[in-house]
Amino acid sequence: MRDTPDHSDRLFGWLWRHYLKRFTPYLLLALLFMIIEGSMLGALSYIMRPMFDTVFIAGNESAITWVALAIFSIFAGRAVASVGQKITLAYIMQKMAAALRTDLLAHIMRQDGSFHQTHPPGFLIQRVQADVIAINDGWRALIMGAGRDFITLAVLMSVAISVDWKWTLVALVGAPLVLAPTRLVQRFVRARAREARDLGARLATRLDEVFHGIVPVKLNRLEGYQSARYGALTDTLVKSEVRAHAGSAVVPGLIDLMSGLGFVGVLVYGGSEIIAGEKTVGQFMSFFTAIGFAFEPLRRLGAVSGQWQIAASGIERLRALLETHPSLTSPAKPKPAPKGTPEIVLKDVRLAYGDTTVLDGASFTARAGKTTALVGASGAGKSTVFNLLTRLVDPDSGAVTIGGVETRDMRLEDLRGLFSVVSQDAALFDETLRENILLGRTDVSAARLKEVVEAAHVADFLPQLSDGLDTPVGPRGSNLSGGQRQRVAIARALLRDTPILLLDEATSALDAKSEAVVQAALERLSKGRTTLVIAHRLSTVRDADKIVVMDAGRVVDEGTHEALLAGDGVYARLHALQFKTSGQTADKAALERLGLRQKGSAAAGANSAHRGASSLISRIFARLSGR
Repeated sequence: MRDTPDHSDRLFGWLWRHYLKRFTPYLLLALLFMIIEGSMLGALSYIMRPMFDTVFIAGNESAITWVALAIFSIFAGRAVASVGQKITLAYIMQKMAAALRTDLLAHIMRQDGSFHQTHPPGFLIQRVQADVIAINDGWRALIMGAGRDFITLAVLMSVAISVDWKWTLVALVGAPLVLAPTRLVQRFVRARAREARDLGARLATRLDEVFHGIVPVKLNRLEGYQSARYGALTDTLVKSEVRAHAGSAVVPGLIDLMSGLGFVGVLVYGGSEIIAGEKTVGQFMSFFTAIGFAFEPLRRLGAVSGQWQIAASGIERLRALLETHPSLTSPAKPKPAPKGTPEIVLKDVRLAYGDTTVLDGASFTARAGKTTALVGASGAGKSTVFNLLTRLVDPDSGAVTIGGVETRDMRLEDLRGLFSVVSQDAALFDETLRENILLGRTDVSAARLKEVVEAAHVADFLPQLSDGLDTPVGPRGSNLSGGQRQRVAIARALLRDTPILLLDEATSALDAKSEAVVQAALERLSKGRTTLVIAHRLSTVRDADKIVVMDAGRVVDEGTHEALLAGDGVYARLHALQFKTSGQTADKAALERLGLRQKGSAAAGANSAHRGASSLISRIFARLSGR
């Protein structure tokens, strides 16, 4: 259950057990420095008494030297202690933040696909970055408050009481002004901090979407629209942040009022005693200095409450994230992954997302070492098959087996170690080309890397790059063309050397020249592997050993290219639409058989072989599914 504002001790306890406790020796060292620094103000206020009474009023010149040395020693000790505690706390803060961010990232990456569908990148970035900063500021303020400021206040109050306990009570006459509203302020600040964190996550999400979609933003002239939406969110965030800081400022403000009342009271009450000769000027200056110094740590302690509430809202979110566990996990007693080149079997597999059926009893076999192509309209279930094989999702019923072992019976690491994937959108990182191929591997020899680079046709474009393999590829591989990025993905797959290869529209976004090069690399890559291919363009799968035709989550046909054409089924009809068999007449005939012929020559031409094939596929399968 998520902690309430009344359970701040539990939140700090969680932070202490999981992260701060490991730094106990450093915290103790920082605490020692804080005690020294805090004590120095008490010593300085105490030295005011002999400085005034002995030196200034009594005129004792011999006391000037030791009083001056004492004051210098106080400032020197305070300087050393201040530097020491700041360096020590900075070390703890950076190490703890690094550990927390690393744990968060690792934990987030282990979550299921459904988690990432409901937690956009901007939201997660805000958690990993901004919330960790707020938590660091919060515990640092808490530790310094409990250490330096509390010690300082205790020592200064001791000096004040040693001069006159009655004066001390008068100075604290306004304390109830601070104590009464503190709890209300804490609740208010925590609520406003939650609002600000949520809005910050939405802003980060908006920025992520804009920067990743900058090309369509420009092409559709959406700069003003996106700026207006971002501005509206920013205005709301400003209001929430101002309210949170206003709440945090209330307690220090009340302390200032208390300080003013205290000073007035002491001046009125103590001034008469000094005039009457009952107290010395030195006593008054010592007391006045101690009380004057005391109000500053008291103000900081008052501000700690607001800072901690902001930090607590961040701890709540990070704790909730870290306590979210994936549903797709390795079995308690996993079976070993199959050896060699395995056969893949889907048997009566059904899967639905909510009320939407994605797979409806799909069954087929991908033979070991052969190429099996999956074709069908968008939404037919092809990509879902890939997700099932790699256990990004589990079926509601039915079985998915690889080499006779069900996917859910293997360790996730072993299962995913069977696959190499080359997709339409090759995921490249803002690193060098070499690092994008190796992906952190250090066991690859120069000869093996050269072999892979040549086999994937990466070597073909290396002379065009300024630093060869050590050339940065840019954010998301933006310094490379689509065909070059695909070849890098193929090089990765060659280097992984897994028994199963998944190709998801690997050449659909390429021009004819790039497609020919990439297709040649893919053919070399698929040799000796169980290969599954998703493709809309039938020209890329006509040489597959088997073609599986899917529609509405079902397998409606399967066989070789020639056999499917001869059967005059769904595949044959789709093929007739994508390829001209006897010029324009064949295109029109194919459309007539499907009842999709358009009126007019312009409409017929728009549905010819090389135009609009993708848009027609969905209509074709929708019509055929009613057979």
